[in-house]
Amino acid sequence: TQTPTTPTTPVADNSCLTSAGGAPVVVGSGLAGDPAAPEPASGYVVGHKLVTAKTYMVVANHPLATKAGCDILKAGGSAVDAAVAVQAVLGLVEPQSSSLAGGAFMLHYDARTKKVQAYDGRETAPAAATANYLRYIDDAGNLNPPVPSARASGRSIGTPGVMRMLELAHGDHGTLPWNALFGQGTDLAANGFKVGGRLAAAIASSASNLKRDAEAAAYFLDAAGNPKPLGTTLTNPAYAEVLRALASQGADALYTGPIAADIVAKIQITAGADGSTITPGKTTLADLRSYKAVRREPVCTTYRAYYVCSMSPPSSGGIGVLSSLGILENFDMARNAPTAIDLEGGKPTVAGVHLVAEAERLAYADRDKYVADTDFVPLPGGSADTLLNKTYMRARAGLISTTRSMGVAQAGDLGAVPQGIDTTVERGTTHLTIVDRQGDVVTMTTTVESTLGSYHMSRGIMLNNQLTDFSASPVDTAGLPVANRVAPGKRPRSTMAPTMVFNGSAPGDFFMATGSPGGGTIIQYVVKTVVGALDWGLDAQQATSLVDFGASNSLTTSVGGEHPNIDTRNNGNNDPLIAGLRALGHTVSTSAQSSGISTIIRRQSAGTTVLTGGADPRREGIVLGDTATP
Repeated sequence: TQTPTTPTTPVADNSCLTSAGGAPVVVGSGLAGDPAAPEPASGYVVGHKLVTAKTYMVVANHPLATKAGCDILKAGGSAVDAAVAVQAVLGLVEPQSSSLAGGAFMLHYDARTKKVQAYDGRETAPAAATANYLRYIDDAGNLNPPVPSARASGRSIGTPGVMRMLELAHGDHGTLPWNALFGQGTDLAANGFKVGGRLAAAIASSASNLKRDAEAAAYFLDAAGNPKPLGTTLTNPAYAEVLRALASQGADALYTGPIAADIVAKIQITAGADGSTITPGKTTLADLRSYKAVRREPVCTTYRAYYVCSMSPPSSGGIGVLSSLGILENFDMARNAPTAIDLEGGKPTVAGVHLVAEAERLAYADRDKYVADTDFVPLPGGSADTLLNKTYMRARAGLISTTRSMGVAQAGDLGAVPQGIDTTVERGTTHLTIVDRQGDVVTMTTTVESTLGSYHMSRGIMLNNQLTDFSASPVDTAGLPVANRVAPGKRPRSTMAPTMVFNGSAPGDFFMATGSPGGGTIIQYVVKTVVGALDWGLDAQQATSLVDFGASNSLTTSVGGEHPNIDTRNNGNNDPLIAGLRALGHTVSTSAQSSGISTIIRRQSAGTTVLTGGADPRREGIVLGDTATP
């Protein structure tokens, strides 16, 4: 006889719907009381908890984008498939940070072949650009700067790269059909989404600039010309049409035909809707048609018991991150871990912040002098190894005093053609990190450069101002040529640093993927996250939440004052960390930091491998996956 069995209640599949604790994720109302309610730019939401998933996970800087990517993974899509869906939504709901007409850098890890591949979707300068393209209206006759500014003129708009890059990566690593990846973005654009806190703040701060563009003004401002506030429902039928065209025609839809023609016409506009004069850009349909995304080799090096890979030039971010780590490898960082570790990452120590900031000063000094688009200006010795080899890193580490800040570091003397120093920085960006059920990984930083880009809008899409990442002057104050000067077809230097970490001395045993927006400070945000995880044992959320600290190559050391573990009262003098750094000669700023770190760490839990994710409490993002209780 058979033993009767008690029928089991089927477990509901909460993948992409609930947090690790089982609470439903309310996606994207953008209103107070919503667990995913976005915060203004300088906010910090306390209490972000680590999210654990079984086999796949997405971390992006907006709940609706995370949800779109997660649903693609749930349907069996690859990490690249999910990245396409995430970008389609981010360009709609976070236009202040990224765009279908922006640029991106991506690292991809193929778990089957154990290969890390870098993808370069950086914008390019048009064929008609000169070295003074951002500096003068006309090299020959009019040496006035572009109006209303280089950034808000057509001169700042680079030939877009992100969709060509995603198409290239999808051809290599896609599993679902390309046309299946735009559904959520199309629905949101057609049916509407609520304006969140960061977008509301961006519209409010940019209203006077948006008025110059008739399309942007009609979309972001009300009939009286006032910024549309938090909670407004925006519909963008033009954007929905572009996504439909992308779905059916591939990236060609943006680079040839009527959408491309409209983008070029907007770049070449000479008068604003308010009657103001605008210096046109020189981008043509031929520039769009000839754009190519590029597969590149990532920059990689060992760090203690790990193998770390990041983005290669034309981004300086990867070399900056790996150079900082290479210098820090010469110090016992574990001794300098934060104290009172809590959900927010604890309290950094004076010694820990001092060493990281000094290492970064040295790394930024070399970056500022030597790194640009290597298709135009080679690295010293023709290789990143010149800047990253262990002997050179040890020598750079020897310049650090444990008792006094160096203030401003000098670049290393690496022979090569003497280059001018260029400290141009970029600003408005976003980041996403994805692991799929095959174990493939994407970490991608995507951008329009500054908040809402160039303020030019075409077909519901914000156009970037990426070319202002070039040095406006082709020579520095000493008259030396700047590596990062404008040239036709050249890609401006970036600081974006999508980063992956593997256990051991080669790719194969994936441990961590991270990255952040934040313009010129991206290197600092990534370094503190990687050191937090590798040296200080913080989990993915703690390392992400941890106080943002570090230094570019200036007298100022930043300690993010938005963080609840930093006391900014009395100019920070009540805080022992800030007082301690000042005693070492640091000029400390406690300005709020705008990181948007998205981190996934793979670890063992109860004998099984799980994914753990952290979303930055300074932005609006969430972590979703096939959630599990650790």
